[in-house]
Amino acid sequence: MLKKAPKTKGEIVAGTRVAIVASRYNARYVNSMLRAAKAELANAKVAAEVVRVPGAFEIPTVASALAKRLAKPIDAILCLGVILRGETSHAEHIGQAVTAALAQLQLKHSLPVIHEVLLLENMEQAKQRCLDSGQNRGIEAARTAIEMTRVMRRLGA
Repeated sequence: MLKKAPKTKGEIVAGTRVAIVASRYNARYVNSMLRAAKAELANAKVAAEVVRVPGAFEIPTVASALAKRLAKPIDAILCLGVILRGETSHAEHIGQAVTAALAQLQLKHSLPVIHEVLLLENMEQAKQRCLDSGQNRGIEAARTAIEMTRVMRRLGA
């Protein structure tokens, strides 16, 4: 069960900008996470910019471009995708590559990069994590972005 949303303090959350990079692959599940994340951010009065990419492997490239962008700086990046394991090791390779790239990106830019690119065993796991309103990982990602923005601001970053 998800924790209740953290209480927002206008002076901390006001003006916060979050980018969401979401895969189009496995759209049923990713779209559900995206809707939930956008709603959670809107409830907190956090501006969200959405960029769609073909699949999970493309997420780090766009996240990197957003992190470097000076014209419209952002406070956090949410990365949403679903990778379902198949009969080969391809999903594992994609999951590891995305995880490593997103970890490096957040360290390089001192920018919260919220990793909700899920590597799942089957569709049942995807339904539980993406379609269930009580456990939707998009909500969790948005809450984490809000909290990390607060942490980074407290640190003066």
